[in-house]
Amino acid sequence: MSDVRKVQVGEVQLAYRVWGEEDAPPAVLLHCLGEDGEDWRGVVGRLAGTHRVYALDQRGHGYSDWPGAYGFERWRDDAIGFLQALGLERVILIGHSLGAVAALLLAADRPELVDRLILEEVAPPRPADPPQEVPEQPAGPQPFDWQAKVAVVAERNAPDPVWWEALEKITAPTLVIGGGESSHIPQAHLAELVERIPDACLVTVEGAGHLVHEERPGEFLAAVNSFLAPRP
Repeated sequence: MSDVRKVQVGEVQLAYRVWGEEDAPPAVLLHCLGEDGEDWRGVVGRLAGTHRVYALDQRGHGYSDWPGAYGFERWRDDAIGFLQALGLERVILIGHSLGAVAALLLAADRPELVDRLILEEVAPPRPADPPQEVPEQPAGPQPFDWQAKVAVVAERNAPDPVWWEALEKITAPTLVIGGGESSHIPQAHLAELVERIPDACLVTVEGAGHLVHEERPGEFLAAVNSFLAPRP
């Protein structure tokens, strides 16, 4: 495991891992609900060959603080603070599920910080239909703060309408990666999201489901590398 480092961002201490050469272009990875920076282990080796890769433990997860206060805008603001604390500018921002929502909100709010945006299986900021229910917390210790799950369900059911409108403010070229019909995210919603973002494209990895980078790391990396290749 890569050494876990920590940085103070506002009221929380955030843990992160880093790979790659110090002078390589920065890429920042934001994981899904219930995971941490280690979740990217299967793809980080290839990415670190060309980028300085930072994998964050988002608040309520892993080695970062579990303050009990959560929400997509908090995760967005943590990521902004993380970039500022480390002096990172014009990053490749890659998010999965929860992390992808935080990433798209960051790219809309602070477009100058993002060079390219990659959203894996992102839930568009539209009310979930049917509404989600919060499952009862399992017995015993959990690998993440269950209150984060409560916050995600509440905001998936009733997202701020401003978030959808703000997608037009994203200036970074954007790649949306879907896992096909076996995902619980309606793939038509991803296509609708791509229509909304000014410079976006959709790649579908059929049969991968919600965990594209885990189930199909080769195809995930092929899509990412093709997208990051210099444009003519």
